[in-house]
Amino acid sequence: MGIFTSVVFFISIAFFVGAVHNLLALKKPGMYPPKVLLRKRAGTFAGGGAIFLVLGIIFYSFQ
Repeated sequence: MGIFTSVVFFISIAFFVGAVHNLLALKKPGMYPPKVLLRKRAGTFAGGGAIFLVLGIIFYSFQ
């Protein structure tokens, strides 16, 4: 696997970890920032992770 493809997969994993972190922060009582913002961040991170995962799969399949 090429270095570029590995980096794209690593970025995808990092985005998914960020999404899980924000989802777990929703369970904490009295957490700042507000829960609406945490949900929005988690969705953004998950969407970015999905995009980078698809890009990684595409680059991996053309090698």
